[in-house]
Amino acid sequence: MSGPGGAIRARTVPPRGAAAAHLAGARWLWLVLACAALVLLRPALPWLSAFPPDWQLPVAAWLNGLTMPVFSWLRPFGRAAALLLDYPLGGIRAGLQSIAWPSLVLIVAALALRASGWRLAAFAVASLTYVVLCGYWRQAMNTLAIVAISVPLSVAVGFALGAMAHRWRRLVRPLEAVLDLMQTLPAFAYLIPLLILFGFGPSAGLVASLLFSAPPMVRNTMLGLRLVPADILESGVMAGCTPRQTFWLVEVPSAMPRLLLGINQTCMAALSMVIIVAIIGGFDDMGWEVLSAMRRAELGRSLLSGSVIVVIAILLDRITLGLATIGRRRAPRLGRRGLARAVAAALVLAVALRILGPAADLLPDASGRNILEGLDRALLAFVGATDAQFNLLRGAITYGVMLPLRIGIEGAATPAVWGVTLTPAGLALYAGAVGMIALLLWRHSRAGAAAALLAGLLLYTGLPGFPWIGFVLIVAMLAHAGAGPRLALVAAAVVAGILVSGLWLPFMQSVYLCAIAVAGCLAIGGGLGVWAAQSDRVSQVLRPVCDALQTMPQFVFLIPALMLFRVGEFTALIAIMLYAIVPPIRYVEQGLRGVPADKIEAARQMGTTPAQLLWQVRVPLAWPAILLGMNQTIMAALSMLVIAALVGTRDLGQQVYVALGKADPGLGLLAGLAIAAVAMVSDRILRGFADRRRGGATA
Repeated sequence: MSGPGGAIRARTVPPRGAAAAHLAGARWLWLVLACAALVLLRPALPWLSAFPPDWQLPVAAWLNGLTMPVFSWLRPFGRAAALLLDYPLGGIRAGLQSIAWPSLVLIVAALALRASGWRLAAFAVASLTYVVLCGYWRQAMNTLAIVAISVPLSVAVGFALGAMAHRWRRLVRPLEAVLDLMQTLPAFAYLIPLLILFGFGPSAGLVASLLFSAPPMVRNTMLGLRLVPADILESGVMAGCTPRQTFWLVEVPSAMPRLLLGINQTCMAALSMVIIVAIIGGFDDMGWEVLSAMRRAELGRSLLSGSVIVVIAILLDRITLGLATIGRRRAPRLGRRGLARAVAAALVLAVALRILGPAADLLPDASGRNILEGLDRALLAFVGATDAQFNLLRGAITYGVMLPLRIGIEGAATPAVWGVTLTPAGLALYAGAVGMIALLLWRHSRAGAAAALLAGLLLYTGLPGFPWIGFVLIVAMLAHAGAGPRLALVAAAVVAGILVSGLWLPFMQSVYLCAIAVAGCLAIGGGLGVWAAQSDRVSQVLRPVCDALQTMPQFVFLIPALMLFRVGEFTALIAIMLYAIVPPIRYVEQGLRGVPADKIEAARQMGTTPAQLLWQVRVPLAWPAILLGMNQTIMAALSMLVIAALVGTRDLGQQVYVALGKADPGLGLLAGLAIAAVAMVSDRILRGFADRRRGGATA
């Protein structure tokens, strides 16, 4: 509106965005006051911190009552399916074991040559030779047998479900909800019902691998079919194709690159399950080798066997990814005929070696034992030389960071923990420091000031001791701010359900452990991501490190943590951070590198310093990508909880592991569903914040 009236109105009426921000800040301040009142009322009302047992519901027992009759009815069918799966698994296992290792190396090298060229072929030869020299060829072939069965089944099931969802669009939303649950439910939670249905053996492990690795194929199938260009579909219809011909001759070939990427992700997901499968499979594979070495605390053996899994995972990832890009990115170095000739030559070599005698394909086991002995001596020497330093690091983080968040400053400031007592003067000093930080943030953001005050309250009481009513309110407010009132109701219902089910204390232990791990990953990984965004050389160095960390099975991260820090929560924290540190590195780097060049040039022309350019221009514009990286970090930390429970935690992951030991499907499903629900709610909240920030930046 032009004219004097319009100018007066523009000056007197605040913008809608400013009014909304003001209202949101006021809500957060009211929440701070409510939480502070609850903290002050704790001595008079102890039930505010400890949810009364009389108010809890026997949800686990109810789940057992619902599921056990179903499992009893399905058990005969499961045992029959287990017998059927044993035959192809045994056949593939016998076939791989009967082929001499030079022949199999030749076949894999030919596949690598076709997938990516001579460099990958040389890496394949070196990797498989390393497996042979380590003395793990037989176990590696048993692992590949499991992958060779589970991946085709997962691909077939995933493609069928994705095609059905593409054909009948009403299935998309319920199927995506099921996929979210499958991908966030801890793998250990699958094992309890599978043990009941299929019994102890590799068949139960195969089904667990199928359930865990099918979702990537489903998602890639739906996405690939949805992205088929409309003009290609129209050309198929104009050529007279029936609906079936259109699907198989037009849509599927057009979506093939995305389908091949789905096969790649399915293969990696199946391989990441090998150690978990070993728990119920009783199979002499690489997973069992790592697991048994960890149980016996054999550092060299566990690290060496873990490195073999990593090498196999990287090799399979590069080959399948290379095969997925043939035709789009480049022409293959080795054609189909050349590949067929190489495979035929390898099979002829295998037959010749078998005819010459059984001694022709004997494996050099002595080399593996020599490597193990030397590695054990080197590791023990390193641990002995650095024990004092790592104990000092462990003590500093445990007593300076972990204990205050677990038992609060009021619990840590005692002669037994910190060697001091929290006096009224010390408490006033702490309150003044928190208030000063909130005042400094008040100018920029009232919500930020409220967050500082809430963090001060949480740090004072500790997460497990914080009033549960206040925690439910905080989660609901975060969900409302991120994605609106509907998600706020869902988030509050999820937290309330965990509360009444009797899992509140393990849940808060999980929140405390994941909060520290995510904060550490964001600090370290974010810093490395910023560095990589500003230096191509650093990016090139970090890229293979991140690739290796992403292809490692989760159990492998426990090995260095156990070796250096022994059993305990700190070891679990280190393992979680090692697993979850890749997303902040990659998303921060990609976000900063994706800032438009014209924005950076305009900021430089305004005379900004490099620090101002980073923090006032590049980081705000990259914030949606950074939020997505934070989202993936939280998801990775939650998925690692159950694995970290093996080294001594008292969280939801430990509840799943306890349920597995007791064959208690109710408790296992309840704890697993709690982890999955927290992961999905966190995902929706952070995605909501990212979408709002992206929309604001676009506007």
